[in-house]
Amino acid sequence: MGIRILVVDDSSMMRKLLAKVLKPPGHLIVGEAKNGIEALELYKSLQPDLVTMDITMDGMDGLSAAREILRYDSAARILFLSNLDEEKYRGDVERLRAIGFINKHKSEEVLKLIESLEKTEKPGTEG
Repeated sequence: MGIRILVVDDSSMMRKLLAKVLKPPGHLIVGEAKNGIEALELYKSLQPDLVTMDITMDGMDGLSAAREILRYDSAARILFLSNLDEEKYRGDVERLRAIGFINKHKSEEVLKLIESLEKTEKPGTEG
């Protein structure tokens, strides 16, 4: 069974691209959000296994949204996808204990990381 994923990106084109990459191997896109505010609301209602999170978005950025999601659920798994300079944000991503930070256009790397998660249970869940 695939992983239940919430896709968060302010670009509708990027959300569609991620869905196109993630659905064929059997993952389920349970929701899509265009900013951090929507991401937090959807996370609470959908309880996904994973959140793919863009960093720069209007309203509430991805780092702020991740902090709020982790405050709500300390076991949340968040994968940051961005075109931004990785080194500039690496410290923030590590402090949040995100599962990774990948260039959003490297879909093969994104898929590999998500596939590796399928082999591990989300902390706090029983299989």
